[in-house]
Amino acid sequence: MAWSSSAKTAVTQAQAFTAAISRRWYLLHTKPKQERVAETHLIRQGYQTYLPFMRTWRHRGGCYQSLMAPLFPRYLFIYLNEKTDDWAPIRSTRGVNTLVRFGGIPAQVPQDLIDCLQQRTKVMEAQQRPTSPFCPGDTVCVLTGIMAGYEGIFAAQVAAERVSVLLDVVGKATRVEMSIHAIGHQENSF
Repeated sequence: MAWSSSAKTAVTQAQAFTAAISRRWYLLHTKPKQERVAETHLIRQGYQTYLPFMRTWRHRGGCYQSLMAPLFPRYLFIYLNEKTDDWAPIRSTRGVNTLVRFGGIPAQVPQDLIDCLQQRTKVMEAQQRPTSPFCPGDTVCVLTGIMAGYEGIFAAQVAAERVSVLLDVVGKATRVEMSIHAIGHQENSF
């Protein structure tokens, strides 16, 4: 029996549809700080990957720098068909450490979790730089903790909730890190 070209096309489309339905997300463990390298090389080999990033802010040299860092350091998601995709090259791909397995079975990641991560990372990318109510050089007063009542000079914001303050301790300026909520502006009393 000879197959018509339309019948062959229909069979091919049905196979492609079945393969697409049976594709799932799996989890790869990468080498340290090699998530992007692994992703690049996997994409070059024709695999579909997902590497979620988050925007972080680092305080350096008196200003904030925006950095995009992996949401899950050393992990990368890969979309595979268990039966039709060739899994062998994945292990030897540059930057890949191993496929995450539980009891010898590759760890599957639910599609709804990937969808949720994609939505949330879009929201996180839109976040703006944290603003501090203090500027370097401002006179501040410690409001809580063991140093309550001390006056100091605001030096820098070192993290989202942490600040560095110069306090006069035993006649010497000492840099102390504390919660941003532990300090307030010093009121001038003339």
